[in-house]
Amino acid sequence: MTDRKSSRTVLAVPQTPEESAAKARRYGSWYFAEHTFRVMRMYAVSVAMYSVGTPLAYLFAMGVGLAALIDANGAGRFGGVDYLTFLAPALVASAALMSATGEFMFPIMDGFKWRRTFFGPHASPLRPEQIANGHIIGVGIRILLPTAIYFVIVALFGAAPGVWAWLSIFTATLCALSFGLPLMAWVSTLTRDAGQFAVVQRFIVTPLFLFSGTFFPLDTLPFFLQWIGWISPLWHATEIGRVLSYGYAEPVWLSVLHVAYMGATAVAGWLLSQRIFRRRMGK
Repeated sequence: MTDRKSSRTVLAVPQTPEESAAKARRYGSWYFAEHTFRVMRMYAVSVAMYSVGTPLAYLFAMGVGLAALIDANGAGRFGGVDYLTFLAPALVASAALMSATGEFMFPIMDGFKWRRTFFGPHASPLRPEQIANGHIIGVGIRILLPTAIYFVIVALFGAAPGVWAWLSIFTATLCALSFGLPLMAWVSTLTRDAGQFAVVQRFIVTPLFLFSGTFFPLDTLPFFLQWIGWISPLWHATEIGRVLSYGYAEPVWLSVLHVAYMGATAVAGWLLSQRIFRRRMGK
């Protein structure tokens, strides 16, 4: 005999507008992060190709092709490891930073200027700070996942021999936020597109990539160029990545300084972004 009670459909009690608004105020950052993920889904293939494909090409060209020549003629110049092992942590961090550059520039201008997509959510109970936080959460996770995939590829090449090498996934993501969040704060102040993004790519991102100890130790550069590495999150992430990856020798205080510098820069950019979002969209 069938129990009629077990076949009954239990209808969920609809939320009142007040309850929905209270929930949005509490979880608004995560709601906007979900929106960010849904937008990214439309160009997921491009994200995968740019985040993994491009640095993978660098890995083959520089770390496999060029490494054979360097190891044959310059053995012992990279701390007792082969060139691929020396290069790999820099490529992991570079991939994360490159991803952050795009995600913290174009969507921010899109939200404020091009399609003004930030103002629709702001008409709901979401606060400007939650919209900023949601974008940061979404982009942070979007950077973390491809970085982890790229690290696995590096590990399969045998270029991450250290027990703690996997932690470079998180230091590379911190590097991306350390560069991306101040960039987000700056873009949030722009009211017109005058080619600023091309200038950032050519005169900031490219020099950081070339002069942050990516392809050779920073101290081999002329002294007047070394300051680029000192202020670059990429150099700090690369150095701590090498410590984690193969035990690169450096003082403990310097390793702590690398992480502290990236953390402080990321927090400063986050706080500035919240403040500028609040100013542009109103309280």
